[in-house]
Amino acid sequence: MTGGVPLGELAALVAAELPAELPGAIALRQQLHLNPRLSGQEDDTAEAVCAAVGPTGELDGVRVAAELGWAADAPVRVAGTGRLLRLGPATGPSVALRAELDALPLLEQTGLPFASNSGVMHACGHDLHCAALVAMARAVRRVAVRRPELLPHGLLVLLQPREEASPTGAGDVLADPAFTAHEVRAVVGVHVQPVLPRGVVSGRAGAVNASCDELTITVSGRGGHAAYPHRSDDVVLALSQTVVSLHHLISRRVDPLDSAVLTIGRLDAGTATNVIPPVARAYGTIRALDPADRKRLCEAASEVVVHTAAAYGCTGTLELEENEPALRNDPRLSSAILPTLSGLGLTADEEFRSCGSDDFAHYSEAMPSVMLFVGVDDGTPGAPGLHNARFAPPDAVIGELARAYLAGLVGGLDLLR
Repeated sequence: MTGGVPLGELAALVAAELPAELPGAIALRQQLHLNPRLSGQEDDTAEAVCAAVGPTGELDGVRVAAELGWAADAPVRVAGTGRLLRLGPATGPSVALRAELDALPLLEQTGLPFASNSGVMHACGHDLHCAALVAMARAVRRVAVRRPELLPHGLLVLLQPREEASPTGAGDVLADPAFTAHEVRAVVGVHVQPVLPRGVVSGRAGAVNASCDELTITVSGRGGHAAYPHRSDDVVLALSQTVVSLHHLISRRVDPLDSAVLTIGRLDAGTATNVIPPVARAYGTIRALDPADRKRLCEAASEVVVHTAAAYGCTGTLELEENEPALRNDPRLSSAILPTLSGLGLTADEEFRSCGSDDFAHYSEAMPSVMLFVGVDDGTPGAPGLHNARFAPPDAVIGELARAYLAGLVGGLDLLR
């Protein structure tokens, strides 16, 4: 109950409206998937999603905002290319449901009839998230028009830009007066997760995603001829040993019961086989679920780079770009959401967490927030995962994502009681 509001009734009535909204949501998903936009270029996507929701104060062509005291129809820009739409009471506290707008610079290889051919692809499920949030918002509006007492606080549809590229958009959303004006008391995100089976939704409390910091390692020395290594400083060898040494940090500087990952994903050295270059570089990330591990690993990585390079007569430097903090689900909000999932035909999981990162973590640092991970694994062996050019969950997942958003709304309203 929220101030006497029967939240179970709200969940049941909205869930009953969702099937009618799914055909339109599927069409929207396919439209977005066919026409993806990179981070910072999402205006087209945002406008398409807002148009699919339709005027927030109108139902079947009949205006309802005035008599209900609902918010104005027009979407509001946030963080540049993002948008906000508010349903329910125009003033007072609100619960924000977030979906991401941007896609990735990938050449799609799914073979779908609505596949992108632009070299940009929705390979992280953002098209699905947007479509599901639209279906859920439209269903909530239908219920709340008939029973306005079931939506006593605002539902803020948050269409966030720039989740996939730095600087990410969540921090800009939080700082934008357009967002703060809505008195947001809780934020819920929903994300597809190919590690979990279909029908399973994880929303455990505590750290569920890792912090992520980017490393740029530079090793410098005297270049020279490959035949005379004693007359030069072999920066390639020094960098290679540095990379190997860095990986030992996880096993020797982190409690074995904690979770942390160091990955070097790119090496850059040399222009010819018979030349020892004067500079070699490596690029990677450090991820940790515990802030203390994050600090310890970043400091230790700098020591390893400097001293390993010095052992080979070279100079080593580490540039560290701090990105996202660890994403921590609020315990009280998580407890309010999880029971609703089972009532909506979903299986609640309280075990899953990963060393992936998401700028949703900035919301979790600012206010009660929960990221719900919705399983999309159908048991197909070797199925591609996130950020893969073949990743394409079926349209049917939209219904499960929409019900997860609904559970998030119910949990957020419960928090406001």
